[in-house]
Amino acid sequence: MFARNLIKSRAIFALSKPAQSARFFGSSFFARESHPETKIVQGKGATPGYIPTDVEQATGLDRLEQLAALNGEEFFDMKPLVLHTKGTRTNPTIVRSGAPWRLVGCQGAPSESHELIWIRVERSHGIDRCPECGNVYKLSE
Repeated sequence: MFARNLIKSRAIFALSKPAQSARFFGSSFFARESHPETKIVQGKGATPGYIPTDVEQATGLDRLEQLAALNGEEFFDMKPLVLHTKGTRTNPTIVRSGAPWRLVGCQGAPSESHELIWIRVERSHGIDRCPECGNVYKLSE
């Protein structure tokens, strides 16, 4: 009985303590302030009384992709990179990208000579090489 009361009192004591945060500082304020402002991409919306179409209610990247499709263009470059020759340090395989890095899946050059290996090609590296076949990749300017 004494042990049962002791356990109950310890449990109540533990629950009665106010919860404390493990972090005593906040860095989210600074991260939010240093983030560049982004442009909101949205349409005019639907006419009152009508059901909106996909193009009228789409926002963000979805809207940009749909507007490009209406113009007959492809917003995201999703086509595979076809290798006719093996990239070298003097003549690397150019990978199109508007970002500072891009993931490239290498299966060997010029034919599929090894298993798929994912390589993070970064603009800051200049060139990146496949560890299996030695094909050299470089991001476009």
